[in-house]
Amino acid sequence: MRVLVVSQYFWPENFRVNDLVGELARRGHAVTVLTGLPNYPDGEIFPEYRSSPGLYRQFAGVPVIRVPMLSRGSGGLRLSLNYLTFALSASVVGSWRLRAQEFDCILVFEPSPVTVGLPAVLLHALKRVPIAFWVLDQWPETLQAVGVIRSKLALDCVGRMVSFIYSRCDLLLAQSRSFIPQIRRYAGPRPRIEYFPSWSDSSPVADEIGRAPEVPAVPGVFTVLFAGNVGDAQDFPAVLSAAELLKERADIRWVIVGDGRRFEWLGREVKQRGLGSKFSLLGRFPLGRMPSFFEAADALLVSLRAEPIFAMTIPGKVQSYLAAGRPLVAMLDGEGAELVARNGVGLVCRAGDSAGLAANVARMAAMSAEVRAEMAARARRLSDEEFDRGRQIGRLEGWLADLSR
Repeated sequence: MRVLVVSQYFWPENFRVNDLVGELARRGHAVTVLTGLPNYPDGEIFPEYRSSPGLYRQFAGVPVIRVPMLSRGSGGLRLSLNYLTFALSASVVGSWRLRAQEFDCILVFEPSPVTVGLPAVLLHALKRVPIAFWVLDQWPETLQAVGVIRSKLALDCVGRMVSFIYSRCDLLLAQSRSFIPQIRRYAGPRPRIEYFPSWSDSSPVADEIGRAPEVPAVPGVFTVLFAGNVGDAQDFPAVLSAAELLKERADIRWVIVGDGRRFEWLGREVKQRGLGSKFSLLGRFPLGRMPSFFEAADALLVSLRAEPIFAMTIPGKVQSYLAAGRPLVAMLDGEGAELVARNGVGLVCRAGDSAGLAANVARMAAMSAEVRAEMAARARRLSDEEFDRGRQIGRLEGWLADLSR
């Protein structure tokens, strides 16, 4: 198949779409990527890209078409302009640069923003090929949940844009089962909708690369590790409140591996609350390093704010955590919480429940190594059975082939 992948984010940014593109190419498909300039999450164009843009025109043999755009910068206005300039540039510049190419289908990767669908819809009309749209974030509900947009009129306008995009797709892929009714509400009756969750990140196993030296082993200390985006949705105020409740526990520490719009705020809050000795804020590392950090953890933390839209979400880090074979401590509602509790792969409290999170961390720290090992084994088994990478990409491959025919 000749597949055009449209994604605002792509390598050298760390997103699952990189793995997907590489695997589709390895399976013999002719893939082309239409994307922007790498600037996530710091908000500035990557220096290595600025110095040598020619090195980033191919990925695993796949041609990468990059269009100009305004970087994320800081602040809500700059972020909005980042979204809009990519959508406009990919529509105009992208369409021109792809004018001589033919495709069998278009695949859209949408963790956020949904505006990535606008150039795909235009290319769909120009090239008369079907669209598959992977919905990893629900707009406008997420915008409302994190306080980006509060105006009902503005939210209604975004909702109409979502309906415009979804209704012109042929296949909508929902990252959780709870997303499906919401997607249908915007899409109308025509598009096909399938459940398509994320898989664990493709990276070396920890045994091959060892424990991360940034997290030295300390006998008798229980390590809770969070890996991923440090943003508004992850509810770090509640996490810090839980850490304060355990402040006197010398045998519990918190390690944060990742970056995001709230990372600097988190650093300031840790100092102001006198938690500097309890937290290690390590920043962002390449995806291939993550198994070494998971190896250094006794439990892996996943959290989302108490909002209806987040209760429908299975955070992408859950699949990576499961594959790592470590127990989870989850501060979640809805489908993600049910997944952890039903399969016995960790301890769960409600979203925003700082006291519950503190109690679960203390409870897991008191468990025997054998009990935690049983949770870890169930996590690996669940990863293999429900979120296997090869099986998931194979399903997508079949759906794209159906569309192409």
